Amino acid sequence: MSRPALVLPILLGAACLSLGIAVALGSVPLTPTETLAVLAGGGEPLHRTLILELRLPRALAAFATGGLLAVAGALMQVLLRNPLADPYVLGLSGGAAVGALLSMLAGLGMAMVSGAAFAGALLSTLIVFGLAHGTGSWTPTRLLLTGVVVAAGWGAFISFLLAISPTTELPGMLYWLMGDLSHAHSPWPAWIVLVVVVLVAMPLGRSLNVLARGPLQAAALGVAVRPLEWTLYGVAALVTATAVTMAGSVGFVGLIVPHMLRLVLGNDQRLILPASALAGGILLTLADTLARTLIAPQQLPVGVITAMLGVPVFLYLLYRSR
Repeated sequence: MSRPALVLPILLGAACLSLGIAVALGSVPLTPTETLAVLAGGGEPLHRTLILELRLPRALAAFATGGLLAVAGALMQVLLRNPLADPYVLGLSGGAAVGALLSMLAGLGMAMVSGAAFAGALLSTLIVFGLAHGTGSWTPTRLLLTGVVVAAGWGAFISFLLAISPTTELPGMLYWLMGDLSHAHSPWPAWIVLVVVVLVAMPLGRSLNVLARGPLQAAALGVAVRPLEWTLYGVAALVTATAVTMAGSVGFVGLIVPHMLRLVLGNDQRLILPASALAGGILLTLADTLARTLIAPQQLPVGVITAMLGVPVFLYLLYRSR
């Protein structure tokens, strides 16, 4: 049996298991029998309310957000040929958060918030790549330093926006910035974006494999490098903006998942991209479940859990690439 035929069904089964765990666990734990009864259309009214109105939408939102962030990380790592590339580390999440916060403060609707987040993520992508490239070729170290500085700049701007925000809105904005899925009651827009991006990106897998070797080699093999790079810019910004709009600034998912998958599966993007979508969803679903249950009935921001996982991994990767 081929590796894709083995890996993807395993990840799909793990995804279903993670969603099952997410809807069963909480301040009121449910047994597998009670959970299955609700999912089959029966169950007690309290259990139906817990699962269908609270836990299941949140679990689906967490899965879609994690898949989006992991796919964005995989695309950024190919585009920039750097295993440390990640929407959070390189400032895309910060740019998207600034755009979303500005729209929220202006009292705009959700569609405008998503559009502003996309514009902020795209602007951050262009700034990082433009500054890191300069007049010559960029290096992984220059790229990483540029991304860290841009992310710090967005962080300072976010602090300014928080300082001038109305006091009544400040707690919710702070919690959202740390990564919050408690208000993610409609996960379907994120799911649509995730499915469409994976279906569009998979046919580009061969071109992405060649691009990962460098733009000169890709051009020599007939790949239209510049249009492909601009496509990846736009897709990475769209995916990051959708994730930020859904759950706030959740870090390190796009760093951990693609890198770990490459260690196991190799560098074939035709396998890495769908595997990243599934594995990223699994990771964030389980992280959000832990955030809900660790100190229940109080809830932690899911960004706290992903940061606790991601910071050691990032430092290890940085040490290996020195």
